[in-house]
Amino acid sequence: MGIAALIFWLLTAGGGFFLLGTWIARGGTRQPNSTQLPPPVLFGHFALAVAGLIVWIVYLVVDSTALAWTAFILLIPVALLGFAMLLRWIPVYRDRSAGTAEPPEGHFPVAVVAGHGVFAVTTVVLVFLTALGVGS
Repeated sequence: MGIAALIFWLLTAGGGFFLLGTWIARGGTRQPNSTQLPPPVLFGHFALAVAGLIVWIVYLVVDSTALAWTAFILLIPVALLGFAMLLRWIPVYRDRSAGTAEPPEGHFPVAVVAGHGVFAVTTVVLVFLTALGVGS
């Protein structure tokens, strides 16, 4: 189950990298007033997710329950920040046809946003179950 969590975490990270790259390429860092996603929230989400992934990889190598729980605890703010960004993205998505200037996150493909979210939830559940010792 730990390896399954790693695979889903990497899939989630791939979608996240794509979304972050799109946001940066469309001016997210150059025009912070044009975005609904505050850069500290977005980069905090990214940094915590990467830190958790590193802890998870170390957990898989050394098999320490404390590291599994540490990775799970790191995922809690990652998930909360991700959900907050989703709530801020939904109105942007709905307003895309309004003809107004589109913020950077208005260019996110819906399928990538949805996939990122589904893979993220799956990752959190798998990490939690692994930390509990299910499947070992």
